[in-house]
Amino acid sequence: MKAIHFGAGNIGRGFIGKILHDNGYEVTFADVSKEIIDALNKEHGYTVHIAEENGASYDITGVNGINTAENPGKLKQAILEADIITTAVGVNVLPIIGKSIAPHLPRRLEDPRPLNIIACENAVMATDTLKEAIIEETGVLAASNIGFPNSAVDRIVPVQKNERILDVKVEPFYEWVIEETEWKNNKRLDGPVYVRELMPYIERKLFTVNTGHAAIAYYGRTLGYDTVYEAMTDSKVQNFLSDVLSETLEYITSVYGFTAKEQNIYIEKITERFTNPHLSDDLNRVGRGIMRKLGPNDRIIKPLVHLHNEGKSHRALSELVLYAVKFDNEEDPEQVEMNEIIAEKGLLYFLMEYSGLKRDVTDEIINAL
Repeated sequence: MKAIHFGAGNIGRGFIGKILHDNGYEVTFADVSKEIIDALNKEHGYTVHIAEENGASYDITGVNGINTAENPGKLKQAILEADIITTAVGVNVLPIIGKSIAPHLPRRLEDPRPLNIIACENAVMATDTLKEAIIEETGVLAASNIGFPNSAVDRIVPVQKNERILDVKVEPFYEWVIEETEWKNNKRLDGPVYVRELMPYIERKLFTVNTGHAAIAYYGRTLGYDTVYEAMTDSKVQNFLSDVLSETLEYITSVYGFTAKEQNIYIEKITERFTNPHLSDDLNRVGRGIMRKLGPNDRIIKPLVHLHNEGKSHRALSELVLYAVKFDNEEDPEQVEMNEIIAEKGLLYFLMEYSGLKRDVTDEIINAL
């Protein structure tokens, strides 16, 4: 069995690539990074280290790399031979990946073997985005043997520098949830969870892990901290995180079938991850992409608006919005753009125009502190 994974970065190698390898796939990484691809083709393996006290290490073997910019012929052959294609490139790059895959799918359709194409991105229904990009290039795409299951992925892979360029450190916890109705193979992957309804798991992760990370980053920076672990040593940050996740619990349990007990257990597990001393993630990295993260359907605004409409408390989320707009990371282009908009037109304009908030909600936020 053969797999192509687009994106040979730490998440690709340490998370998705490892699971594919553990399931017996011969994994080929496709990327434009000459340094990484050359190393993969020289070493044909790397080690995944689990970030915990006395953490285990796992050797990943038999892997290869394709430089997509330099070897389109090799990429074509790999796609024709693939049993599964995955990505971990960032949702904004998916249209480019779609253009790389699309020209070779008509030939692949002639092969009766099932093929699953899955975008493993930190975004809602990312595989749909990839599928749309492919269809835009190929026209109508309908085949009983090709599946485009959406998925939800969760594993913290911190910024790191290892002695061996390919080695990667990952947290012990991971979650990969796959849309079973779109899966085109009788044999499923060991490790991921298959579900009929994916959105509850996407939003549970988004409004717990991602909202929680945002709370730590934006509030922690106001207290002078630089990393998630440092911030989580402060009881004020812990209490604020608890308040924020208590509010998102109200959203998750009212919209989906999770009970308060189930969500509290999940919150406890997530909080433990944030306090792992072996995962010291930089707050600038966690907080970047500020305008996207303050978007109407993202980790802060969507649950806030829902709670407002239901007449439920959303004070902590409102405070989080204010901490977010005060976050100062000059290396984030979105931060620079947001600061310019607010300086020119004001906070009220920004929240209504870019977060999609109505005037009454915006007034509540501005008066939250």
